[in-house]
Amino acid sequence: MIKNLIVVFVAFIAVNTFAQQGTVSPYSFYGIGTLNFRGTVENRSMGGLSIYNDSIQLNLRNPAFHTGNNLKSFNDESRPVRFGVGGNFNNTSLKTQNASSSVASTTFEYLALNLPAGKFGFTLGLIPFSSVGYNLQDLNDDGLLTNRYEGEGGLNKVFLGVGYSVSRNFRVGINLDYNFGNIENSSIAFVRDNEGNLLQFQTKQSNASNLSGLNYTLGATYSTKFKEKYDLITSATFKPQSNLTSLNERVFSTIIVNPSTGADSEVDRIDADLEGSGLAETKLTLPSRFAFGAGIGETHKWFLGAEYSLLQTSKFANPIVNIDNTTFEDSYGIAVGGFYIPDYNAFKGYLKRVVYRSGFRYETTGLNINNQSIDEFGITFGVGLPIGRYGTNLNIGFEYGQRGTTSQNLIKEGFFNTHISLTLNDRWFERRKYN
Repeated sequence: MIKNLIVVFVAFIAVNTFAQQGTVSPYSFYGIGTLNFRGTVENRSMGGLSIYNDSIQLNLRNPAFHTGNNLKSFNDESRPVRFGVGGNFNNTSLKTQNASSSVASTTFEYLALNLPAGKFGFTLGLIPFSSVGYNLQDLNDDGLLTNRYEGEGGLNKVFLGVGYSVSRNFRVGINLDYNFGNIENSSIAFVRDNEGNLLQFQTKQSNASNLSGLNYTLGATYSTKFKEKYDLITSATFKPQSNLTSLNERVFSTIIVNPSTGADSEVDRIDADLEGSGLAETKLTLPSRFAFGAGIGETHKWFLGAEYSLLQTSKFANPIVNIDNTTFEDSYGIAVGGFYIPDYNAFKGYLKRVVYRSGFRYETTGLNINNQSIDEFGITFGVGLPIGRYGTNLNIGFEYGQRGTTSQNLIKEGFFNTHISLTLNDRWFERRKYN
């Protein structure tokens, strides 16, 4: 058990030293940033499908799966503790009608620990909820810089999940979430003289919001046998609408901009009086989410499923931010995916025990800019590589996708993600019969 606690401690250190810029998307300018997947590499490699769970993998999308189908030892005295940690490398190309560029980032994705207890299962985890990371510039017809917008930060989610096996076929669960984080953004409207030269002094507006709030997610799953061979699985989750408390600050600064590097240095500053306008503390509304899915497969052989999700993004509201030509609309997502294992119990031929995963997803983001809805799709593939004892796996997933469009003077993103996770299974509380 001490050895396992050391592994968890090292993982927490790795989380704190991971690169924290979770996105490079210009669309993270809006709302609370781009919403992260909030699931494991195993789920993501199947197009984001979250309706399947087995004895050795974590499923953080549906709390009913916290109880799992945990394996038991030969003396029926213990079930494995499951621990998972994941990260992502992202390479994104950005394209407008007139220009293109590419950027990359490395991020932490999740950390979770699952403990079995009879018919119950408990999971404690940390997941980045949303990410903000953009640097946008406006140029006039002469190619001169007129505006610059920068932002960073995002929300994180710490959760405690409880799953309960009502029967062999029916399970329910709940996640209690605490969301917290900071979002900072700034803007500069550059002023020039009649000859197009930057004036020595410019004005910069900086906003900072400290966000926090509670929420919960309900989940259920039902499985049954079909023709004594196939597993039929249905799954549903619901997260209600909730509020985040936002503590806000706004600063107006007089700055000097280096014309060569673009870097700015502050000369003077004035703190805006947000108390008088009622904006020092506001409530930010997060939309509700409902998801339902179903699939069919053979245990430890193959699985194929589909899932539909609906978000009431039109309910999103942030009183301190009002952006012209931008609205939020209800959004939906469709995920189709599955896996295949050539021979789960093969003694010879390592590749026969590898889990091969693939999937596809399409979703509307709920963001509408200049009367243009921003959509996104992704094609995924991944493998689960068995290592060590008790079904420990190294999971590697790949995703190619696109977000946005070049229509209406917008930006199209093309991204290629590489996801890596380690899922450890071990027995911390096994009683020894022999010394």
